[in-house]
Formats: sequence, C-alpha cells, structure tokens
Amino acid sequence: MNTLSRQMSEYLEKSSWIRRMFEAGTELKKIHGPDKVYDFSLGNPDLPPPGSVRQGLHQLADETDAPYALGYMPNAGYAHIRQAVAQWSASSQEKELKADDVLLTCGAAGGLNCVFKALLEPGEEIICPAPYFVEYFFYAQNHGGILRPVMAKKDDFHLDVAAIAEALNEKTRIVLINSPNNPTGQVYDRGELEELARVLEKAGTKQNRPIYLVSDEPYRFLTYAGTMLSPILPLYGPSIVANSFSKSLSLAGERIGYLLLNPAMPEKNTLMDGLVLANRILGFVNAPAIGQRLLERTLESRVDVSIFEARRQSMCDVLDSAGYSYTPPRGGFYVFPAVPGGDDVAFVQTLQEERILAVPGSGFGCPGHIRLSFCVPEEVIRNSGPGFARARETAGL
Repeated sequence: MNTLSRQMSEYLEKSSWIRRMFEAGTELKKIHGPDKVYDFSLGNPDLPPPGSVRQGLHQLADETDAPYALGYMPNAGYAHIRQAVAQWSASSQEKELKADDVLLTCGAAGGLNCVFKALLEPGEEIICPAPYFVEYFFYAQNHGGILRPVMAKKDDFHLDVAAIAEALNEKTRIVLINSPNNPTGQVYDRGELEELARVLEKAGTKQNRPIYLVSDEPYRFLTYAGTMLSPILPLYGPSIVANSFSKSLSLAGERIGYLLLNPAMPEKNTLMDGLVLANRILGFVNAPAIGQRLLERTLESRVDVSIFEARRQSMCDVLDSAGYSYTPPRGGFYVFPAVPGGDDVAFVQTLQEERILAVPGSGFGCPGHIRLSFCVPEEVIRNSGPGFARARETAGL
C-alpha cells in the first residue's frame, strides 16, 4: 500500500541525510551523554534573542486586549512595518525603498516560494550555483520549476559566471544566488555580481523578457574579517532580495522574513500584486502578527556576532590541526571542508564513529565535501579536535 505520493516518497529519500544525522545524534547522546557528542549537522541558531526581543514580547503581552490585536492584516503585512523594513534596508541595499517595495513573509523560505509561484511556468528553470541550500530543489518543484545547478569555482566557491552564462537558455526564468552561502560560507564580491548582472541583462534582451536575479540573504548580517556583502539592487533592474530574521535575531521558529523588490524593476507593481496573492493562496496568508510587531522594536538589534566569529576561528583551528583542506568561510556559520579520500557519505559514517555529526556535501549538490555548522559552543568545537584527527587517520591520510 502506498501511503505517500510517489513525489513525496522521493522527497523523503532526497532529504534524508539531515534527518538521519538528527536521529543518529539523538541516539548517540542517549548512549554517551550530550557533552560527548559533537553535533555540527544543523544550522539552528543557539544564541538567545537580543534583549529587545524579550522587552518587545512583554510590551506586546500588555497590548493583546485591544480589538484585532493579533488578527488578520493585509496579506502583504502591516503597512507601517513594511515602511520600517524599507527604511532600515535602504542603507545596506544602497537603494531608496518604500513600503510598496516590501512584502513581509513567513521567513525567507516563504518568500522564495511566493516568488517561484508568481514567476514560473511549468518546466521553466531556476539556475543556481552549486553547492546550494538543499531545499531549493523542493521549492522549485513546488511550482513546476526545474532547479538547474551550475558548479561554482572549485578552488574557492566563487561564482563561475562563464558557466552560468553557458547554462542560460530560453527556459531560464530565475537565477538564484545565496550569499553568504550555505553551505560554503563564501561571500560573492561586487565584481562578480556586476559581471553576472551584465550577462543576465544581455540574455534578457536577447530573449525579450527579463531573467530575474533573486538573492537569498538570511546571513547578510554575519560576515567576518571586514568582508563586505555587496547588494544586488543597484546592479540589476529585475532583482529581488529574500531575507529573514531567523538568524540575525535568533527567531528561526517565529518564521518572519521579507522580500524586497527593486523599485527600478519593469512592472514592479504587477509583480508585487502577484506576490501578495501568492502569499495568500499558498496558505501563508500573512506573516505572523507577533513577528511583525516585534520588528517595530527590534529592527536595529542583532545577536552577538563576535560569538560566531570566535566559533569560526575555533572551527578553523580544529580543521587546520587535523590537516583538512577547506576554504575559510567569509560569512554565515558553516564551513565546507573536502573529505579525505573523496567519499563524503563514507566519511560521514567514519566521523559518526567518533561521535561527530556532519552532513555529506552530496546533499548540497557537491560530493567530496561535508558541511559543518558551528552553531554550537566553542567547547564542543575544541573537544571535537581529536575525533577529527582520528577520522582522517582512519581514512588512511
């Protein structure tokens, strides 16, 4: 008897690695104790939200006796909060923005699904650099789209713009980038984004319709060593930014995010109307009322980035000492080392014998690597060092 649809059964198999690591971690922690298991599998922010979030929740609790305090609002979100997000975003995006350029969404993921619903015809393609966030595959198929990964430069995971240009075709509707990147931690420089914009402009002119550039930026706030994150809105007209407060405010479970539409985009208002409708008919309806109202009080806040910076350094120290090859992450909270011997799935099993949990790069479209998330205390990172060294020795290197 087939309980699930064929598609969902296939999805379960494709997305099984992170689930397997979670289940394995649970069992290992029962056997050895939580302090003896080194779990780098999940990108779940462990820092508490800033104090402004706590204060905002207390204030909101005192306001809930008002009529419709947590009731429906326009599907695009409260107008005054859209305006606040627009003003707050204008500096980092190097673009003057207004409320009608902003859609408040159920996280960046909800925003991306709205974009794909509004733009894609069945069979049209989304090009993205690989390695890529594993859920992109599912988001594309949700709306009849096809994800077409293009491998990033293998030496440092920067964009291979020439390869993207080669992949563009009459079915290309969207190019999706993620910077800082999950899983590599790479940040795309302004020069390569300008080059990408020129390629897309030329291809769109040839096809007589725009190819949309969508930038997924939930780690925008988290960069290291003076790295600057270049915005796409000043570089390319048909551009959209997706972002959330899941990481910057440690509100991953609240599911509050937003889309920014480039005001210079052709037919921007028509696209916004489509996105607002998509937000409703996909079942999101609107972004959570509590999350939206928290933003009024917390937009200028963020978690302590220095904690992640120290963890990044500890993670690099552990990998250096154990002899791993990797590109130091310039943003986010992941590192993506190459695995000894090249078989990422087998090496994840070897690490598990050392009570270290990682996710194989195959799940991100890049075999031969593993993803490590340093959303864990520094002590956990440092104590994992001997296990990483033993795993490499077991691999015969």
